[in-house]
Amino acid sequence: MELRPVSPTVKTPARNFTGDVYLTPIYSGMEPSRMIVALVRFTPGARTNWHSHAVGQTLHVTEGVGLVGTRDGSVLRIRAGDTVVCPPGEDHWHGAARDTFMSHLAMLEARPGGEDPTTWFEPVPDEVYQAASAL
Repeated sequence: MELRPVSPTVKTPARNFTGDVYLTPIYSGMEPSRMIVALVRFTPGARTNWHSHAVGQTLHVTEGVGLVGTRDGSVLRIRAGDTVVCPPGEDHWHGAARDTFMSHLAMLEARPGGEDPTTWFEPVPDEVYQAASAL
């Protein structure tokens, strides 16, 4: 058994997010586990860039209302208590609705060798976000 100290909350890098987003690391697995868990808090209208994960990602919404979108135009409106599974390699984005904060637990696996488990792409255009918000 091991007790780990609390990790500080950090503001996420602007190169991968639109708006103010804060990340609190919860858990980073020790070998052989590669599980990573973080609490991510989005201010109203804030969102990730397009991105994907080699082995997928699971999001569990802890508060507020948000959106998850994919390149094919599919959009889910997510609320506290919802869990979303993003398949391996699927380009997607997620963030808060226009008028509310949203927090989720992000769960994914680290890549062997310490590579970033997330492949980041371009920002989600405002038109795409606005269209998703209208649903």
